[in-house]
Amino acid sequence: MKHSFTLLTTLLLAPLAALTAADIGAKPNVIIVLVDDQGYGDLSCHGNPVIKTPQLDQLHAESVRFTDFHVAPMCTPTRGQLMTGVDCLRNGAMNVSSGRTFLRREFPTMADLFGAGGYRCGIFGKWHLGDNYPYRPQDRGFHESIYFPSSHIGSAPDFWNNNYFDDTYTHNGQREQFKGYTTDVFFNEAMKWMGQQAAAKKPFFCYLPTAAAHGPLNVPQKYSDLYKDQKSDVAKFFGMIANIDENMGRLETFLASNGLRENTIVIFMTDNGGTLGVPVFNAGMRGRKTELWEGGHRVPCFIRWPGGKFRTPGDVAELTEVQDILPTLAELCSLPKSKARFDGMSLAPLLRGQSNVLPDRMLVVNFSRMNGPVPTKDGAAVLWKRWRLLGDRILYDLTTDPGQNENVIGKHPEVAAKMSAHLDAWWRTVEPSINDFGATIIGSEAENPSLLSPPEWQDVFFDQGAQVRRGQKSNGEWNVIVDRAGSYEFELRRWPREADAPIAAGLPVHTHTLGQFPAGVALPIAKARVKIGSVDVSSAVSADAKQVTFKAELPSGRTKLQTWFYDGDDKEICGAYYVSVRRLDRVP
Repeated sequence: MKHSFTLLTTLLLAPLAALTAADIGAKPNVIIVLVDDQGYGDLSCHGNPVIKTPQLDQLHAESVRFTDFHVAPMCTPTRGQLMTGVDCLRNGAMNVSSGRTFLRREFPTMADLFGAGGYRCGIFGKWHLGDNYPYRPQDRGFHESIYFPSSHIGSAPDFWNNNYFDDTYTHNGQREQFKGYTTDVFFNEAMKWMGQQAAAKKPFFCYLPTAAAHGPLNVPQKYSDLYKDQKSDVAKFFGMIANIDENMGRLETFLASNGLRENTIVIFMTDNGGTLGVPVFNAGMRGRKTELWEGGHRVPCFIRWPGGKFRTPGDVAELTEVQDILPTLAELCSLPKSKARFDGMSLAPLLRGQSNVLPDRMLVVNFSRMNGPVPTKDGAAVLWKRWRLLGDRILYDLTTDPGQNENVIGKHPEVAAKMSAHLDAWWRTVEPSINDFGATIIGSEAENPSLLSPPEWQDVFFDQGAQVRRGQKSNGEWNVIVDRAGSYEFELRRWPREADAPIAAGLPVHTHTLGQFPAGVALPIAKARVKIGSVDVSSAVSADAKQVTFKAELPSGRTKLQTWFYDGDDKEICGAYYVSVRRLDRVP
């Protein structure tokens, strides 16, 4: 256990010997704070009558605010679009699970471009674009990475019993425990790292995607007590945002104390529409996370650069999207040209006051659903000026109907036809690769062993630790690439290694800082099986076995991997939730 909150706060706020923007050169630093599950309405500066966000309100007051800014209605698609400037159905990261989280390697990431431009790049928080090589943050351009796997703390591949307090995260490829509350930890580690880069006179790109305010709704009670007049879940949700707001104040103090404020671009945004705060206040919008109505994908976007000669702080109502952020930063920071075409466009002229409008544009919001992982054309929203075409059949006019209650497609068929034609043309560019799945590379020197888990089962939704605890009877295939021919070992488990429990056994209730995890269900597992390529082997499972191990000789190349657990009557129960794959013959 290390990284004391008190000690770090003292160190982080210590001045860095009068560093100024000139000391670190003309290149601006960049910080992107991406909050999970906070909606447009979950800010007091946006009119919420309950929540108090003074630090974010101050950033809002000092920023150029894009008030018609859109993301995907779910987290992974937004994150991949942010990192590449490319639509999620094109870049591959289109779902939170189901083997569709991998960000295709042909698209350079924001970190790749910043690194090529001489920046040091760090991520502190939620990645959710691939948990294994070659998709991890350190494989995609980040020099420093402290993150957790999959969709949330407590997900199936997350360190067992992580609960937002004193959790174990992955630090540059190795698991490490950090003391403190999750949001405090990520801000602490980010500020410590930024201070190191500034001291070394290195420009930095810091990506700070918080775990909060996503469930589980664990937060120190002093924050939830601020909203104890609300329903319990809402109080905890708003309490998580209050803690984020406090950390934004700490970040501001850090930047000012260390001479970094003037030459640092700060971007604040969220990853999808509202969740638990929607019944309290949704800024007049219909819809929420996972939905195509405006409340599912319109989010806050504040951009501030005090020394960047931006226009006067205020609202910009032009239609914008998360895919615009990377081309914007590429222009503002003079980054090398991307090898891939951006689907977004640079907002730099708007930020600099060189223009008040963007070229006429239509945007498409589409993604892979948890209950329907293969995307369809009619699962899209098309956005154009004041118009919203949903499902290629419902048209809303936001000027007269901001709550999206009246379908006016019969009154404006020419508008719908134009938007539908745009959707058809867009769909033709993404549809051919919809089912091109990414694959984990096993046996590579970069990651050996590789720990595989259910979120990457092809078109099977399974990403939660709760699903593991209840023994959900699911199974699926992993897409893998055998890096090189050789001897491989497969270790199959029902519980993760750190749980240290027999395959067929249940687990007791686990009490943590603010509550309990339910007991883990026992499964009558009597046999295990693994199939990869032409190899198909089985073995009995003893009552006290914590894992079943198989060895096989494999050729190199792409293939499928699947496992099974059976009961004593040879009936399938589920797949192995955790499979460690190790190449045994190491390269000299």
